[in-house]
Parts: sequence; C-alpha cells; structure tokens
Amino acid sequence: MARVRVAVIMGGRSSEHDISVASARSVVDALDPERYDVRAVEIGQDGRWQLEPAAERGRIGTGGENLPVPADGSVSPFEGVDVVFPVLHGPFGEDGTVQGFLELADVAYVGAGVTASALCMDKDLFKAVMRDKGVPVVESVTVLDRHRDRVENPFGFPVVVKPARLGSSVGISVVREPAQLGPAIDLALEHDEKILLEEHVAGIEVECSVLGNEEPIASIPGEIVPLVSDWYDFAAKYDQGGMELVIPPRLDERTIARVQELAVAAFVASNCEGMARVDFFVRGDGEVLVNELNTIPGFTATSVYAKLFEASGIPYAELLDRLVSLALERHDRRARLKY
Repeated sequence: MARVRVAVIMGGRSSEHDISVASARSVVDALDPERYDVRAVEIGQDGRWQLEPAAERGRIGTGGENLPVPADGSVSPFEGVDVVFPVLHGPFGEDGTVQGFLELADVAYVGAGVTASALCMDKDLFKAVMRDKGVPVVESVTVLDRHRDRVENPFGFPVVVKPARLGSSVGISVVREPAQLGPAIDLALEHDEKILLEEHVAGIEVECSVLGNEEPIASIPGEIVPLVSDWYDFAAKYDQGGMELVIPPRLDERTIARVQELAVAAFVASNCEGMARVDFFVRGDGEVLVNELNTIPGFTATSVYAKLFEASGIPYAELLDRLVSLALERHDRRARLKY
C-alpha cells in the first residue's frame, strides 16, 4: 500500500516559533515511516518557507521563499502531498492564515478550518460566540488600543490582562493592585491592538482534549498544578518541572462529566474539526467555565493534549493516525460540495 505523503509545517512568525518546532519534530519522529512519507517545512521568523531536503530528515535546508509558491519553478512544499499537518502556534499559523492558503491550494490539512481557526484565536469573538451558544465562559471586557485611556476594570483585583490574539501566556499579567494595571495594559498592547481584562477565577484549572470531525469525543480531563509560579504562566507551561498534570482531576465524577460535555459543546459551537484543547476553570462551588480553546495545542508526546488522550486509551502514534485520517475524510467530504 502506498505511503501517505505528509507535509509537517513548523515554526512561523509568532513568538511561539520555538515551541512550534519542538512540537512538530515530535510529530515528524512519531509518524510511522512504513505508513507515511514525511516532508518537513519550516517557516522562519522572517516569514521565509524552507523545505527540508529529503536526505536530511533532521535538518532544514537553506534558502527558501517568502511564499510557498516558488517563483523559480522549483518544487513547491506541497507538490505531491496528500495531507498537510500544520503544527503552528499563534498568529500567522493558528489563526486561519495558513489554513486559508491550504484551502486555496486544495490540499487536505489537519485541524480546524479557516473560520474556526480565526474565531478561536480571537478570545473576544470566541467568547461572544460561546455566550450566544449557551456555553458558560469566564467574564471579560474588551479594550482597543485607541481606547486605552478609557479602561475601566469592573472585576476589582486581582484581574487578568491579556492580548486577545496570542497564546502560551505571552503578554499576560495577573494584576493584584491598581498600580500594576497600567503597565500590564501596556505589555498586552505590545502584542495586540485588542486586549481583554478578565475576571480572575479562584478555582482549579482543568484542560480537556477533543478529537473528531462530525462526532467529536472528549478525553479524560487533567488538572493543571503550576509549580514554579502562582498561575499557569509561560514558565509553568514550558520549563522542565514547571507544572504537574493530575489525571483525572481531583473533582467529582459529575463535574468531570460536565467538563467533557462543555469541551465538546465549545468544539462544536466554534465549528472546529480534527483537534482542540479546551481550557477551563472550576470554581469551588463546582461551576465550570470555559476559558479558551486552542485549535493547535502543544504537540509533543508529553504535551497535555497527547497525554490526556493517552490516559484515555489513545497512544500518541494512534492519535496522529486518527488526525491524518480525519483530515483526509474532511477533504473528501468537502470535495463533493458545489461552489
């Protein structure tokens, strides 16, 4: 049987470039070479696309183009590819931009489509849709850069300040006193023209993975316990020993079932397909609130998304197999539509 030809895209222009590369390398290494012919493509932080030479699986080649359509007639990164696996985090990759290009190229790709990618990247719009669909979310107010002098904090302190369209806790501050609010707003606005002031929820942080297209399933959730800070910041997420993942979370069965229910509800309401990780807060009284939905979560074998499905009986290699199959299934399904 012919091997499936997979192009794994990594890197990108965002501040999460290095995290993306680490995730993508795990995907490349875990795809069974007897089943997959894997091509790695790296987008540099300067926006240049570089295709890995076939003989050098572990290295990215020199050269490249600013767009993945070479002007000199050389081989495009997607020529002859059956499916693309974008492992990109943040703007210019997780936000629908690359997904739009792949739609134009008419190639199957893993994960959420253009609409869901753009929606979930924008935490302001995502929360608006969730509220409309009856999915409970953490309360927030939105501030635009041009209105920075009119910021009002309705939540008191502590309050969370974050860019609307970024990930990995970059640019986020937990503000504990009024004097810290201005600098936190300035920091967030360095990363985005739109920011959120968000209620600081006292409770347990829980994450749940989702897999599927038309009939998505939720994993066993996991409880996030930061070890190097008092909240789940960049260091807690990515430093060795920065956090502990407790599977299942220390919650009663009814609350765990509610987390899984809302994970699938948020996935469906945002029109996601393929994969997502949904992040929650659970208050002391048991109320479950959706905080964010990540359409391309961290993807090493030890990342939360994969570990939650491993605990649910789907090991890493099988998870990748399913995601590739889901991408091909969606592409075939949509090819039957008339435009």
